[in-house]
Amino acid sequence: MKKTNITRNHLTFLAAAILCCLFAADAADGKLRIMVFGAHPDDCELKAGGVAAMWAKLGHKVKFVSTTNGDIGHAIMAGGQLAKRRTREVKAAAKILGIESHVMDNHDGELMPTLENRKALTRLIRDWKADIVMGHRPNDYHPDHRYTGVLMQDAAFMVTVSNFAPDTPQLNKNPVFLYLSDYFKKPNPFAPDLVVGIDDVVEQKAEALWTLQSQIESFWSARNFETVIPVPTDPAKRAAKKREFTQAFGRRTRGTADRFREKLIELYGEKKGRSIQHAEAFELCEYGRQPSPAELKKLFPFFGEN
Repeated sequence: MKKTNITRNHLTFLAAAILCCLFAADAADGKLRIMVFGAHPDDCELKAGGVAAMWAKLGHKVKFVSTTNGDIGHAIMAGGQLAKRRTREVKAAAKILGIESHVMDNHDGELMPTLENRKALTRLIRDWKADIVMGHRPNDYHPDHRYTGVLMQDAAFMVTVSNFAPDTPQLNKNPVFLYLSDYFKKPNPFAPDLVVGIDDVVEQKAEALWTLQSQIESFWSARNFETVIPVPTDPAKRAAKKREFTQAFGRRTRGTADRFREKLIELYGEKKGRSIQHAEAFELCEYGRQPSPAELKKLFPFFGEN
């Protein structure tokens, strides 16, 4: 019997061929692939939970990535116990939104824009074969938010460089990168290119956020970060707490709609733009692929004809 000599080069070529076939299959299904980076296990859900649910309803694939594990984001709990709790919470939220979720193993408050983290984000974007990538702006108040933004910006070029993190195939088409909304003014204020009405999914988003109980205890309920108001276990009190939380969350998304009302009218037309009550907003990053206005609307297929 003739002995077959399979070399490492043969295996590498075979693996690359298989990956190319998989890439082509994914591209052929016509579905978008979206990745959102948030610094902590709740940031993606707060800033993009509505649009994620809308993409998911259309069959597109969305993945939320937390760049830290949130292990100090509570007034009483901390460490591994809290990190596990917050991971469970965002996994539950992802199921409600119809998406996927991933939490990176970096300590809360300690994220740095290192080469290791740059490679990690690059690999995540490549593995997901993302068409759209979102994250914080790099002038946010929180260092983890800022450095998540920096890392996303750094990856916006490196995802296409074949010899950077070569263990993960580079993307041949650069994704479109966008920023999540914020209120910071210096060195420049947030200026949305897209404002999406989320009225049809606002209850679904609120239900997803309700799973983030650790944050409701330490952020939404407490007046400072030194006390905790636990979510009640009594059914009547729990229902009342949920209504209170949903109203507070609703004020945020209503504020976004009112803040960017003129952009809503521009995108949806006068009648629809004025009627939208809840919204999320996104700014195009100057790094990555620069889509035309028409292509941008195809990537966000929610506006219809106006």
